[in-house]
Amino acid sequence: MSVMADIAPIESLKIRDIEVQGEQGPLAARIYTAGTAGIKRSSLIVFFHGGGFVEGDLDDADDFLRCLVLGNPDHVVLASNYTLAKVRPFPAAVEDAHAVLMWAKKNKTKLGWSGKQMVVSGIEAGANLAAVCALMSRDRGGPPLAGQILIMPMLDPALSTCSMRSLPTCPELVEVADACAAAYRGYLPNATDRCHPYASPLHSSRLKNLPPALILSSETDPLRDEAEQYGSKLIANGVKTTVRRMPAEPLLDQEARNECACKVHALSEIASFVAGLAPEPES
Repeated sequence: MSVMADIAPIESLKIRDIEVQGEQGPLAARIYTAGTAGIKRSSLIVFFHGGGFVEGDLDDADDFLRCLVLGNPDHVVLASNYTLAKVRPFPAAVEDAHAVLMWAKKNKTKLGWSGKQMVVSGIEAGANLAAVCALMSRDRGGPPLAGQILIMPMLDPALSTCSMRSLPTCPELVEVADACAAAYRGYLPNATDRCHPYASPLHSSRLKNLPPALILSSETDPLRDEAEQYGSKLIANGVKTTVRRMPAEPLLDQEARNECACKVHALSEIASFVAGLAPEPES
């Protein structure tokens, strides 16, 4: 399926800033719709931004989400903030993320969503939260998820994969290695939390009965190996999983991972993945 097959005219794009309910209070969020106004969309994609758990906001992936909904006008996209580690560390962000899913299920009318299909997604730290939401929804009995989309996810606080361990030996990537380590120190100040499956999905021993997954890695991204290893573990546990390594994009900023996940490759993969998901029953 081509992402351009049913692209909506840009003038039909509607964006609304709202508040959703997090674990301990309201969170800023943004709703994206496109195409025919006034109809309920069958699919909701809940998206969490990157920033290494310590920074980032709704504007980080705004361009990406505009492209996503214009290319897939039968979806509504809900992007939500979450508590950053400098305010409260783990598990504040994951509890917020799961609370946002619960809020969305209860507020279908406000979102213009039919309730048939919910997909959780994110990039980098936000993809960690998306993966953890799939675990939490299974463990807590809901909300039901039709799929999970993990774009260059941060899944390994131990920074133990080959693509991550090679960073300190590459002078041009030392800053990336330092930033990843600092992000996890901020998010997981208690060292024992680094083994918790809700912090380190890659090392979870319970990966059965999870929703289908699309995992997108990137040729030059240091998170590549942990993304692909997680995909292999999901497959081994019987989870329908698609893993795609996207070609490298020229970057002026080595930390600009949002850009190398964006545009044609990621958008096309996401469109195909969501189109192939079975809808959840309305509730």
